[in-house]
Amino acid sequence: MAENAPSPGLAIERIYLKDASFESPRAPAVFRSEWQPQIHIDINTKNNALGEDRHEVVLALTLTAKVDGESLLIIELQQAGIFRITGLTDDPLRQALAVACPNILFPYAREAIDSLASRGTFPAFNLAPINFDALYAEAKRRHEAEISSGTDPSGAGERFVN
Repeated sequence: MAENAPSPGLAIERIYLKDASFESPRAPAVFRSEWQPQIHIDINTKNNALGEDRHEVVLALTLTAKVDGESLLIIELQQAGIFRITGLTDDPLRQALAVACPNILFPYAREAIDSLASRGTFPAFNLAPINFDALYAEAKRRHEAEISSGTDPSGAGERFVN
């Protein structure tokens, strides 16, 4: 490592709610039936370079609760943060943006989803922890397979989806 190269570091500059949406399309009828929905959660992360070792990372979660194919509850949330990441480039930087930063953002997103659900008088949603390391490894494996087969649709492969 060069003597002038900054040592690796990650600092949180700001954590914020970027976007939130709550829908209860079957209200008030949903409150007259037993609450045993099928829950589906989509997870997506993306990042934007802001310059000077600063990056915005957005953790997007969509929670859908359905019964018999009908949506009873839809919560869409974008929890974001601005992170200063020094001393990392290429794969280590991509991994920090796809793993370390979402790990920091997830507890905030989990609390926001639970809060929105309870404000709609739905039962609490305590989302299980997410293994962002495994998601990153799987996304990287898929991306490398797409490149080797010549079907890489994303170009840079900076977006990781579960």
